[in-house]
Amino acid sequence: MEDFINMTYNIALIPGDGIGKEVVPEAVKIIAALSDRYDFDINYTDFPYSCEYYLKTGHMMPADGIEKLCASDAIFLGAVGDFQVPDHVSLWGLLIPIRRQMQQYVNLRPVRLLPGIRSPLADRKSEDIDFVVVRENNEGEYSQIGGRVYEGTDLEMVVQETVFTRMGVDRIMRYAFELAQKRPRKHLTSATKSNGIIHTMPFWDERFKAVSQHYPDVKTAQFHIDILTAHFVQHPDWFDVVVGSNLFGDILSDLGPAIAGSIGIAASANINPEKEFPSMFEPVHGSAPDIAGKGIANPIGTFWSAQMMLEFLGEIKAAEALMRAIEAVTAEHIFTPDLGGNATTEEFTEAVLSKLKGIR
Repeated sequence: MEDFINMTYNIALIPGDGIGKEVVPEAVKIIAALSDRYDFDINYTDFPYSCEYYLKTGHMMPADGIEKLCASDAIFLGAVGDFQVPDHVSLWGLLIPIRRQMQQYVNLRPVRLLPGIRSPLADRKSEDIDFVVVRENNEGEYSQIGGRVYEGTDLEMVVQETVFTRMGVDRIMRYAFELAQKRPRKHLTSATKSNGIIHTMPFWDERFKAVSQHYPDVKTAQFHIDILTAHFVQHPDWFDVVVGSNLFGDILSDLGPAIAGSIGIAASANINPEKEFPSMFEPVHGSAPDIAGKGIANPIGTFWSAQMMLEFLGEIKAAEALMRAIEAVTAEHIFTPDLGGNATTEEFTEAVLSKLKGIR
């Protein structure tokens, strides 16, 4: 008889603001059902870090917030944002410190047209939209280097610096190439703008070419960011894995889910591939204050993020079952209002739980 080890994972739970506080509890229900079925345990530690916390304390998280999160195996986040708190305050006060201090240098965002969901692009089928955006998550355009002088005068000037390092660019390139190697099409596209940005983007192109020499089985393409966004809309079937800088990856990974039906289905993982620190998993949709409290938020992005977390933790069967259950529900056209349906968040959750019971 084989020895069986029942794994236990410690998960830091950050529901955040707005609909984050609605979709995260639903994901916890889904994970509980999967843990019972596939014999693993989850211990959650709740953290109140959010804009609501900021309005009470003046900080998005306490001084030892990162240290406390580091005790977990993974971080599961709902959404952060409030109209009373400027976006740059919430981003630089919580998400960016977590991503950078924990070396979550890969932001991974799958883009797929799920069964039953209609793309806003005419005549596109599920097989036409199936790619992954790999975004550099620790440096690039999102830097703190720069400043403002002569404020309030006609001479006012603002400078913002972009920072690329060989280590940072090479490691995201290697991750993207290795991901492409594992996928059937083995194709990688690089997003650039080296015709207009004359220092950082030519460097990005040089490193893409240099790293590609180590992956001769992966086919490559390179497009300037402006035409690349057009190709996403006109030719989504061209793409398999797409790698971009922090800014370009951010733009592309929002456009991708939009052509796949809704930003509400968008999942993401902020990954430390070496597992020296916890990785963080979160839906892309934001706190959506316009629908918060109405019970109609689309939980697909949150469930898909949970699926990515389970896969990263090594619970492959549970992750596969969850994805199959989500697809089975969308195939029956059970949708929340953002996808043209009338299901509530809880009703969609119950539908997924029901499908899970039939998956072996």
